Amino acid sequence: MLELIIYVVFVGLTFVLIFMAWKLNFAFRKFRIKKPLNAANPIGELPSVSVCIPARNEMHAMTQCLERVIASNYPKLEIIVLDDSSADNTSVLIKSFAHAGVRFVEGSPLAEGWLGKNYALQGLLNEASGTYVFYMDVDTQIATDTISQLVAYARQENALMVSVLPRREDAWRASVVFGTLRYFWELLFHRASAPATASSAWMINRQTLIEKYNGFNDIKSIIQPESSLSSLLMQDDKYRFVIGTKKLGVAYEKKWRSQIDTSIRLAFPVFKNNIALTITGIAAQLMLLVPFVVLVFAPSDMSTLRLIAGCLAAGYIGLFATYLSHTHRRGWWLSAVVWPVLIIQEIVILVTSIILYGQHRINWKGRSVSLIADK
Repeated sequence: MLELIIYVVFVGLTFVLIFMAWKLNFAFRKFRIKKPLNAANPIGELPSVSVCIPARNEMHAMTQCLERVIASNYPKLEIIVLDDSSADNTSVLIKSFAHAGVRFVEGSPLAEGWLGKNYALQGLLNEASGTYVFYMDVDTQIATDTISQLVAYARQENALMVSVLPRREDAWRASVVFGTLRYFWELLFHRASAPATASSAWMINRQTLIEKYNGFNDIKSIIQPESSLSSLLMQDDKYRFVIGTKKLGVAYEKKWRSQIDTSIRLAFPVFKNNIALTITGIAAQLMLLVPFVVLVFAPSDMSTLRLIAGCLAAGYIGLFATYLSHTHRRGWWLSAVVWPVLIIQEIVILVTSIILYGQHRINWKGRSVSLIADK
């Protein structure tokens, strides 16, 4: 009876593998810049861009981030960094770049009903004057012509918002090999009502954000405000998601612990804060481990079962390796090999997210996070 159940599970997993392969193929075809871009219009015709960076206790990454932004070749650029009540010397570090044109903004005390980062994003929006606002995290890095390419792409596509899945340009770190599957799931579950969205680097038309969506005021307590905005703009086909490439030059270096904290904070809201839905997600990921469990524990006389398990295991590892080869410069093959470990890590993240939200113990850089549905 158990053997029959396993065969049924294997049939289901085969269809899931085919579906995932189709979704990834769709993503690799759709979410890329297909035409050569040229933003070399006369300076008077180019839209201005405000690079806005919220920072809170970011001494470890601020220098490299700002040096990359300052090196941008986009001619109509302003750089604004808001220090959100850092407890370290982040503000001093930001001010040290004033000579390079970086404008320091001191964050105001958190208003009631706001999440900390959302309030910082609104504070930056209040200071920005560009046609576009380019929001980026401190652990994100851009190349010299990244902004030029994004502006050209937005204009080419007549898009009001563009977000970029960043690449991992470093390698052989725990944060790379054991990174979370956050953006992997974003690609697989992309749909019109909840499009794939990256929070580390995204650009939006400033007037649209202010006049049509009231800035962040109506989404002040939403854990992923950029996802809410992309969903709204997707309804009018004004949103685009791009998988980062070496040429586009958007990369990130995020510590493993930070990735885990972020995923725990996002996991339960992604499932609409619904315990039943979240448990279903956990059960689905447990099913993905079945081929590996069979390979390790099935008796040697179950050769057919083990053969099918091996094929499925190889299929899922190969699929994940294909995804990683598009998003990582080096070390992707090692991360692919530990696929079952990453699935276990995702299950632990989901369980932890349910527990911590239930206990009201979710924090975002030292501030409590309310339980609000995000998508």
